[in-house]
Amino acid sequence: MSSLKWNSSAQTHTGYVRQHNEDAYLDAREQCLWVVADGMGGHNAGDLASQIIIENLVTFHPQQDMTKSVDAIEQRLIAANTQCRKNRTGSHTIMGSTVAVLYAQDEFCFFLWAGDSRIYRLRNGSLSQMTEDHSLVQEMVNMGEISQTEALNHPSSNVITRAIGVRDQLFVDIEYATADKGDRFLLCSDGLSKELSAEDIAQTMSSTPVEQASKTLVQQALAKGGSDNITAIVVQVGY
Repeated sequence: MSSLKWNSSAQTHTGYVRQHNEDAYLDAREQCLWVVADGMGGHNAGDLASQIIIENLVTFHPQQDMTKSVDAIEQRLIAANTQCRKNRTGSHTIMGSTVAVLYAQDEFCFFLWAGDSRIYRLRNGSLSQMTEDHSLVQEMVNMGEISQTEALNHPSSNVITRAIGVRDQLFVDIEYATADKGDRFLLCSDGLSKELSAEDIAQTMSSTPVEQASKTLVQQALAKGGSDNITAIVVQVGY
């Protein structure tokens, strides 16, 4: 648990194109744990995968040693990966999901993720992306083959290179940062990050109360087309 005070809000929407919402989220403020999962796979496999992730994390309880807490979260994600692999209905069925986790303990924030769901931090009006997409276009950007701007509309922009449930062995990226009073974090599925620019996100997070910010961001993404499921969690330090 963090010694700082935290506030948060969460919102999800199916969007205007897809029939089902395969996103899922966890807004567990008392445990200082927030999660966004973006499921994928036909015949409801995606929403099952994202729900499996949430079910594995909803019973998490922090430990005194923060490294043990983070390890426990990672182990629950690995367990979710195993469940998704076992629950596939056929040898070629995909039951997978991205995941982005924000966990706070003492004055530290930990970010765990697989896939292209993102975590942003707004500090003193400046927006930073705390995660790096596990995606084909991000690999192309890293190799200098395309620019970050070209990646936005690239035909392979929806191809992810890592997710829960896709392979037998799961690799989760883990990073950490200190938390300052006034910091705000956004966890979101790509249904939001592909519709709104960094400038849009920074403006809304800077000017909107945290209790309304997640709803406002989702509404703005819907206004841009709502071509995918949209989920946002906004978290504030020291409210």
